[in-house]
Amino acid sequence: MPDGLKQWFAREILVHERALLRFMDRVWPDPSEVDDLCQETYIRVYESAAKTLPTSPRGFLFATARHLMADRIRRGKIVSIEMRGDIESLNVLIDEVSPERRLNGRQELWRLAQAFGSLPDKCRDVMWLMKVEELTRREIAERLKITPKAVEKRIERGVRLLEEAWFGGRCEDESSTQTADTHIGETSKDEPGHG
Repeated sequence: MPDGLKQWFAREILVHERALLRFMDRVWPDPSEVDDLCQETYIRVYESAAKTLPTSPRGFLFATARHLMADRIRRGKIVSIEMRGDIESLNVLIDEVSPERRLNGRQELWRLAQAFGSLPDKCRDVMWLMKVEELTRREIAERLKITPKAVEKRIERGVRLLEEAWFGGRCEDESSTQTADTHIGETSKDEPGHG
């Protein structure tokens, strides 16, 4: 199948190279890395196709590229709003996004990143492993060398703090209010409303 796979790859994947490069140029902050990202995407697609051909090659190509970029972000522990700010453009099935929707999405992403960044380190680590790396509670406990009960408590606290930040209306420009003055995770049991 190697010759058949090569022909399939040229016919179904390489024809999308210009679109893939434009897409990566739009969403990746460092233009000097785009060619390497593209090549690594091709490698992943080719290796996967050697096992099983995808039913939607173009969709698979772009999904692989998105996953690769997410892996790079995770590995580099980069949490850049600018990198993810144009998150709507990561969905190549949607051709047009209104400016209002794009702005709203960017603002919501910024709020979420602020809330997530304000979580206590231990809590943030557990939430990241659970939501982004999709580890089970047991796997998180093993990786962090803590008890499953500690994982559960950190998840509960993380969810509560994120909910407070999201639904409580905390944001950077409301620094005069008590909720904005108190950073997520810096509350104590002695403070009113936190018991």
